[in-house]
Amino acid sequence: MADGTTVVVRRAGQVAELMLDRPAARNALNTVMAEEIASACAELAEDRSVRAVVVASSSPKAFCVGADLKERSGFSDADLLRQRQVFRAAFGGVRALPMPVVAAVHGYALGGGFELALSCDLIVADETAVLGLPEVRVGLVPGGGGTQLLSRRVGLARASDLIFTGRQVRIDEAERLGLVDRRVPAGQALPGAHQLADEIAANSPVGLRNAKRALTYGADLPVAAGLEVEDSAWHATAFSGDRREGIAAFTEKRAPRWPGH
Repeated sequence: MADGTTVVVRRAGQVAELMLDRPAARNALNTVMAEEIASACAELAEDRSVRAVVVASSSPKAFCVGADLKERSGFSDADLLRQRQVFRAAFGGVRALPMPVVAAVHGYALGGGFELALSCDLIVADETAVLGLPEVRVGLVPGGGGTQLLSRRVGLARASDLIFTGRQVRIDEAERLGLVDRRVPAGQALPGAHQLADEIAANSPVGLRNAKRALTYGADLPVAAGLEVEDSAWHATAFSGDRREGIAAFTEKRAPRWPGH
């Protein structure tokens, strides 16, 4: 896959790694990076050989510190509106990936950086992680999905506390609040995320995509409606080549060779 100037995409077997690569700025999210995230996600979404994605950072001190306010300092209102559409495409691109996505978080994940992690399905964070949505401290509100994704992850009251105060949360509290899904030692966020992604990728790609679809679209529906979403996902999986291979592999006591269709 082609690399951009601020985003690098690499393949490791059936797992793709989307690396934020603007280390001098601690991956402050500017217009170019947002464009490249959206483009990389569009390419990954069409690649049926990718079973899981890891979103990570090349910066030794941060996952992503949020929007590049230096770039914005010279913006007109029209410039800000134009960038808004690019940013929405970037965050939306991560959320729309049809395969499971794991964030590997170390150091600062603030503002849009935390929202990028929240846009993933699972968050692996190491002991150095510092999370927060400080937008109200600079006259903004979270705009990359933070108000919606954080409240769904930890509940309305806890999300309100974090968003209204704009405070930063370190790993002990982040783990207690449920802001992260797996905690690993310092320096182990990326290998920890890859270990989880590899475990996921060993499973049926048809099953994974349909399970994610059912989780995503059913989560906010009444139970009866959500069960209809699940039933649709079941039908899309049960008559697939993956289901037939899964049964054959179980019967023959061997590892499955998923056809992925």
